[in-house]
Amino acid sequence: IRIRSLQVTSRGTSSGVDLTNSACALGDPFVAGKCAECGTVWPKTRVEGFGPDAIKCEHCGAVVNPFRFASGYTMVFDEAYQFGLTLEKEEVDKIAQDPTEFSNLPEHSIQHSVTALAPSDIPGLVSRVTPFLGQLGTTPAVDTPDSHNAGDFGQFLIGAPHDYGIDPEGIAHLTDGHMDINRVREGAVLIAPVRVPGGGVYLGDMHAMQGDGEIAGHTADISGVAVLEVTLLKNLPIEGPVLLPVPEDLPKLSKPLCASEREKAEKFAKKWNVKLEKNWPLSFVGTGANLNEAVDVALARAAKLLNLSVEEVKNRATINGELQIGRYPGTVTATFSVPEEILKELGLLDLVLSQYGE
Repeated sequence: IRIRSLQVTSRGTSSGVDLTNSACALGDPFVAGKCAECGTVWPKTRVEGFGPDAIKCEHCGAVVNPFRFASGYTMVFDEAYQFGLTLEKEEVDKIAQDPTEFSNLPEHSIQHSVTALAPSDIPGLVSRVTPFLGQLGTTPAVDTPDSHNAGDFGQFLIGAPHDYGIDPEGIAHLTDGHMDINRVREGAVLIAPVRVPGGGVYLGDMHAMQGDGEIAGHTADISGVAVLEVTLLKNLPIEGPVLLPVPEDLPKLSKPLCASEREKAEKFAKKWNVKLEKNWPLSFVGTGANLNEAVDVALARAAKLLNLSVEEVKNRATINGELQIGRYPGTVTATFSVPEEILKELGLLDLVLSQYGE
């Protein structure tokens, strides 16, 4: 899946670190909202006014929001979409009175705009707009909410009391489409596993910016337009996503040598009577109940696909790559340079050269 372009269409957004209200959920507030007053699960809701109590149950009128912000902000974008600026409460309250227009929700969206909650705890903060897709991938082989299509959030489905509960074995049927990896942006290429006939490519959860790790649990969710180019790769036995970031997003140690570096390295290798390895970078996505488990999964997936030992993969990722966080609690990438002959055997060399070739 090649991301040809990403265009932000929201004027701004709200986000922050959430607190959950267990009374307004059947086990999992991300999946099964419930009205604490009338007991309706997945109740229809409406917006009344603005602020943390603005989301009301249509059946009984009670406040039904399963989340509140422990620390939150509302951000506006400049006309060129270069910067996001967090606002003071006075301006935030004005925006919250017409939240749908400010968020520019898609025509057929059935969600409420988060700006109706009017958080304003961190005014005056500027960040560069660098949009990416928090969710991109293929349909899992088990019914699951898109937010839980990953080995970390998917843990909350195990034995859950709602309709999407799964057995522990069900985790293997997920496709890790919910990554929240900031390098899944314009120009990147994602290789996704196929679990169902037709693949079922889906996308969403576009964000305006994020550092190396969605440590707050949420970042600046936005509306936008994405253009993708999808190609089918036959007989590639991947167990999880493999990412080809844009060159500038590669870790320093994984970036291909430039011509002058290559020339110097060739001379140095000749002096020591060793053939210089020709290689190219790949990023392997791993997910798990925690970051340690996610790292182990990423390394194991890489080793299995490349027919290398996990120990060799660890060495390569240490001296010729990097581990990076996608999402806390358990999504990571292991990036390192892969020998060219292995990429050729897997049928990936042409794709990799189209991304990084000299």
